[in-house]
Amino acid sequence: MKEKTKWNDYDALPLILDVMDIQHIMGISRASAYELVHTPGFPAVRSGRLIKISKKAFFNWLDSGGTPHENEKERTA
Repeated sequence: MKEKTKWNDYDALPLILDVMDIQHIMGISRASAYELVHTPGFPAVRSGRLIKISKKAFFNWLDSGGTPHENEKERTA
């Protein structure tokens, strides 16, 4: 299994996160991280089996308390 780096600040994070990054940032289990990225409104991009998350979109989602932003609601309506 690939070991991920622990980041100490926002700027050190990569621009595109994966599920393992979310797991480490949130301090949750692997299963919880996968459950989170499959939650409606979570800003994940899927390409086949790959799940990627924009760093900016993730922290915007987190800052909003885990709810989609207005422009994201409009896109899904």
